[in-house]
Amino acid sequence: MSSRRIGYLRSISAASFVLQVTTIVLRGSTRRQQRSTQRCCDIERSYIHKKTKEAKQKARMSEELSLDINIKEPRWDQGTFMGRAKHFFMVTDPRNVLLSSETLDEARVIVENYRAGNVKPGLTEDELWRAKYVYDSAFHPDTGEKMFVIGRMSAQVPMNMTITGCMLTFYRTTPAVVFWQWVNQSFNAVVNYTNRSGDAPMTVNQLGTAYVSATTGAVVTALGLKSLATRLPPIVSRFVPFAAVAAANCINIPFMRQRELKYGIPVLDENGNRLGESANAAKQAIVQVVVSRIGMAVPAMAIPPVIMNALEKRAFMKRFPILNAPVQVGLVGLCLVFATPLCCALFPQKSSMSVSGLEADLQERIRQTSPNTTTVYFNKGL
Repeated sequence: MSSRRIGYLRSISAASFVLQVTTIVLRGSTRRQQRSTQRCCDIERSYIHKKTKEAKQKARMSEELSLDINIKEPRWDQGTFMGRAKHFFMVTDPRNVLLSSETLDEARVIVENYRAGNVKPGLTEDELWRAKYVYDSAFHPDTGEKMFVIGRMSAQVPMNMTITGCMLTFYRTTPAVVFWQWVNQSFNAVVNYTNRSGDAPMTVNQLGTAYVSATTGAVVTALGLKSLATRLPPIVSRFVPFAAVAAANCINIPFMRQRELKYGIPVLDENGNRLGESANAAKQAIVQVVVSRIGMAVPAMAIPPVIMNALEKRAFMKRFPILNAPVQVGLVGLCLVFATPLCCALFPQKSSMSVSGLEADLQERIRQTSPNTTTVYFNKGL
């Protein structure tokens, strides 16, 4: 082959190589340009979406919140168990105990101003309901007073998990039973007084008499049950604290609310107008609260003993007995997180009864002042 032909072929090969390289470079540049364009489009769409969202939020903020929202009633339907359960999960939320006084007072201002027809600028409906539930968790529904912190229902889980866990752990000796039953009933006395129904105050003498009667009756009941359980299997002895608490609730709650049984609690018509005071309504309210409180204690005091009875037979727990109390407290806390709101929801907070179930003199008064009223409503307490 001639040298000219060889040179010609080489030049063709070189040109082909350059063409291929150029094609590859151009393709890569095109892909990079496409990716860059796509990123720019994505950034632009994200920016437009963000600005649209902000504009919608500003539009909502600029709108005046409707005054038609009834925050005197819970957000969810209280005629159903699920509605009441959602309500009490909010009210008994343990995180509410950690809220500062400033936050509580701010919630009160928002709620009271809204009820008076004054809406805070920029207030949303969700913020209003949040303020309402913060308010409900800390202020008494009848008196409007800020409740003692450990007496609030939001303190039930942290306080009860500690006390109940210790009661279930230290149940073998009489001094331990007396001490923890006294602590438990003292705590219950605070809760029962804090969450009483009605707005009539108790004198110091009435409160002291009720407290001594309630705690003494509860401790004596616990000791009596403990003595009966000495001849029973160990697993049965573990349930003595539960039986004592159930019996003590039947004593403690009526004693701490004895003023209601004597003088009655306020009963209202469907529009919230006060019609008088009824002791019969107080009896119904107290029975419902006793049932709810015993229901709260069932999971927390019945499930952990069975689990602990099995765990204590394990080599690990025998090796580290110091873990007994923390594990017991943790199990009780887990039960109470669910048992507290669910058992509060067994009965409506705003309970009701027929006018025919009231005292004769109150029935006559209602017939004269409000002849169309057939059902009265009252706060049952918690």
